[in-house]
Formats: sequence, C-alpha cells, structure tokens
Amino acid sequence: MMGKKIILDAAAMERAVTRISYEIIEKNKGIEDLALIGIQRRGVSLSKRIAEKIEEIEGKPVERGILDITFYRDDLSLLNEHPVLNGTNIDFQIEGKKIVLVDDVLYTGRTVRAAIEAIMDLGRPKCIQLAIMVDRGHRELPIMADYVGKNLPTSTREVVKVHITEFDGEENIVIEQKK
Repeated sequence: MMGKKIILDAAAMERAVTRISYEIIEKNKGIEDLALIGIQRRGVSLSKRIAEKIEEIEGKPVERGILDITFYRDDLSLLNEHPVLNGTNIDFQIEGKKIVLVDDVLYTGRTVRAAIEAIMDLGRPKCIQLAIMVDRGHRELPIMADYVGKNLPTSTREVVKVHITEFDGEENIVIEQKK
C-alpha cells in the first residue's frame, strides 16, 4: 500500500459509537426486544462498544451476539482451502427481535447479505437493521445502512481499514492507496 491517511482518530470513533447508540435507541423507541449482533471480527468489538454505551444511556443491558458468516459467503470457493472459523454465539431467541447487525466497513454489500441469510436461518426477527462504522460506497447489492459512523466516498483503488485496539494495537480509521 502507498500513502495512508487517518480519517477518524480514537476520539472521533468514540463519538461515532455514541451517536450510533443514541440513534439506535431513538429509532427503536428504547431497547425493548432489541439485540445487537456483531459480524466477526471487528463488528464484534464495535457491537460490544455500542452495547456498553446503550446500557450506560438506558441503565439496562441489551442482548448481544456474535455471527460468523464464513459458510454464507458467495466467494467461499475462492477462499483458502481451510477457511478460518471464528464462531457464532447467539444465546438468545431472535424470533420477534429487532436485530441490529454491526460491522466495520460497508462496501459491496455481500458481507451483509451473507449475515442476513445466516440470521434468517436462526429464526424470524421482527426486523434487521444495520450499523456500520464506515460506508465507502461501491454497492453491488441493494443494501443500505441504518446507522453510519462515517460516509466516506472512495475509489476502487483505495482500501479502508478500521483499526481496533484488540486486533491492531491502535484505534483509528485509515484510507490507503493500492499500488
């Protein structure tokens, strides 16, 4: 990769999490029957942060799950012969719940499509919403986020990376140029 530019620093990411949390509460008129499901990997950390912020605001915890979409990907045959599984852990019934899927970057929409398919295999939620940290455009499927930390128009020659302390040792969002 060539030149790297920081789009959001740690403080700006925290503000985005706070804003998304308030928007989720407002749109759903509270947190009754609400559950967050983070898409492996960085979506899991982001969903945890949003859940903690919602609990801080509402004074009650919100259910949270973890979703691995590996076997729902439409490019599975193009991946490594032995794909890495990070595991799904949803220990509540999704039937009739308002589910908020959480991920880091929305690009083509294929990850979200796979996540919706995985959720529907587990039951029938009342609705599925999408919270993402960065919407970079270039959709291949008709998918739109309900909650967005940062809209970031990009070219296909750019890569957006959400760095999370737990995985990357730093906290920021950067854009890089491909060589």
